[in-house]
Amino acid sequence: MTRLLAVSIVFFLFSINSFSADDSSRTRIQVKAKEAMTYCKKEGLNSQFCILLDMSIHSGKNRIFIYDFKKDSITSTGLCSHGCCESDWGSDWTKDNPTFSNVHESHCSSLGKYKVGKRGYSSWGININYKLLGLEASNSNAYDRLIVLHSWDWVKAEEVYPDGAPEGWGCPAISNQLMKQVDHLLKKSKSPVLLWIYK
Repeated sequence: MTRLLAVSIVFFLFSINSFSADDSSRTRIQVKAKEAMTYCKKEGLNSQFCILLDMSIHSGKNRIFIYDFKKDSITSTGLCSHGCCESDWGSDWTKDNPTFSNVHESHCSSLGKYKVGKRGYSSWGININYKLLGLEASNSNAYDRLIVLHSWDWVKAEEVYPDGAPEGWGCPAISNQLMKQVDHLLKKSKSPVLLWIYK
């Protein structure tokens, strides 16, 4: 009986910690979403929704979020890869500690706000990509570096933690399933959409 009680207490405490972590992440996303909304209105970007990517979250967990400004809530989420930098392409060696760079040929992801640009053909995933235009000093070379939003068959539709998402050459790559949802939203958008990669 004592052992059962001890196990129950441990499980309860674990549940509280898990909930607190989720709640903390949710609060952080909401704060970023409010900042994003203000930025979008000021810069003439889409004021219906934005895409938020929290690089402080382990790559094996859902960390890219479609945020609906009107509903003030997350409508879709999923895994997202980051750049491998000096690690091996396709590995997950930096799953919990990515390096960021705006330098050409660095194979790293870049933090900052992006305007989602023109839709184009991709040789990856569902064969669709979107050009990304860096709006800050930290990602100003994104367009010239050919950094795009695309899907990748290797990126799963569900969380893979403690493993990480496969690492590419700097592009935010998502699952084919999520890309279909994102593509649907972007095609309907009458204004450029904000993608904000932060840590």
